[in-house]
Amino acid sequence: MPPSLTSGNKQSVEPPPLIAISMGEPAGVGAEITLKCWLDRKKNALPCFYLRDDPTRLEKVIRQLELPMRVIAITHPSEAREGFHKGLPVIPLSRPVEAEFGQPSAKTADMVIESLIACIADIRAGQAQGLTTNPIQKSTLHQADFPYPGHTEFLATFDTPPIQPVMMLACETLRVVPVTIHHALADVPTALTTSQLMATCRITAKGLAQRFGVKNPRLAVCGLNPHAGESGQFGHEEGTIIQPVIEQLMQEGLNISGPYAADSLFHQQARAQYDVAICMYHDQALIPIKTLDFYGSVNVTLGLSFIRTSPDHGTALALAGKGKANAKSLYNAIKLAGKAARFQQRHTDA
Repeated sequence: MPPSLTSGNKQSVEPPPLIAISMGEPAGVGAEITLKCWLDRKKNALPCFYLRDDPTRLEKVIRQLELPMRVIAITHPSEAREGFHKGLPVIPLSRPVEAEFGQPSAKTADMVIESLIACIADIRAGQAQGLTTNPIQKSTLHQADFPYPGHTEFLATFDTPPIQPVMMLACETLRVVPVTIHHALADVPTALTTSQLMATCRITAKGLAQRFGVKNPRLAVCGLNPHAGESGQFGHEEGTIIQPVIEQLMQEGLNISGPYAADSLFHQQARAQYDVAICMYHDQALIPIKTLDFYGSVNVTLGLSFIRTSPDHGTALALAGKGKANAKSLYNAIKLAGKAARFQQRHTDA
């Protein structure tokens, strides 16, 4: 069977977990897709969730898009379940958020960060069981001196000691993990190290087992070079970095194999042979998954002490405020956060 977002899922009598959702870039599509998720919550079997945002801003969005719903202002996550069937529960931020669709501004950066930090605090206090983040506009945050490349690196600082976060992209038929992420292609061979690859594989295997119900997960490791180097003819990284890591992890008991030529690892028959593909750089991982499910793939951060998922797309400024944004990736992100929370609880109980 190919890997699935529902792999290992069983019927449970446990109450669905509560998911905290951060505001993201207010000039983007975050508000629209979150509202659409509430409207389609039953059809998509979503767990209960709430948003940390400005209720007045959201009410304006509802009127503009003519959505048949309302928001319910609450003061604490514990109130979210009671009113969830009536409207989208929203915990107000410390001040109103003034934003124009399609026009991001550094003036709202502090509210974007406040929403994210507040959601993390809810989870660390046990008031929510998972975090789903709406897309942020990295350039705007950097203008406001946000010192992190993105969500993932910032979230990693909330664990003590800070951990190496691992980004996994998941859809119904594929999971991929890029070892190096935001590097120029020319810099990837230098950025790819034995220690980083080793840690990425270990964190991935542990995360799949504890949070996604995949017993003894099968890791397929890509080569860096064409034809996985072809015995050194097209590069040496497979022999000097990748193969030694695979052999070491096999000795530790991980179900891992490779390195494989990336050009033959993502067709249907190949995908049935593994649970996650460990890729060496950004596009090697993201091109196949976005080709298979451009609108529905989900970004998951592994290695954190808490659950975090996100839609696998950006702020879509050109679509903001027009009612045309596709919410499928956010649907899947919320659903996957709920499933991960249940699997983690069962793993902890066991």
